[in-house]
Amino acid sequence: MLEIGIFCVIVLAAGYWTAMYVMGRHDDVIHGKFVHTDDEGALTQPAMPVPPPPFPKRPLKAAAPANVQSVKAEAKPVNSDALQSLLAAIQQDLKSVA
Repeated sequence: MLEIGIFCVIVLAAGYWTAMYVMGRHDDVIHGKFVHTDDEGALTQPAMPVPPPPFPKRPLKAAAPANVQSVKAEAKPVNSDALQSLLAAIQQDLKSVA
């Protein structure tokens, strides 16, 4: 079991080196230099990030239009017979489902 683990690590390392070589990182494969000293200037502290723009203010609520009438003024009174027939229809639907 130990031999299999060691063999897997060796195969993994060989695959990694092969992938690096194919990708064109020949210096990294040959010398093992993964951090170049020439690029240290780019690792200096970055400039301050630009703050996001301020969140827009909420728009003011528009006044209700004058031509809209209240719903209660247009509502017709419902008589008891209409409600009873509606109730009977609902009860019949419930009985047919059950």
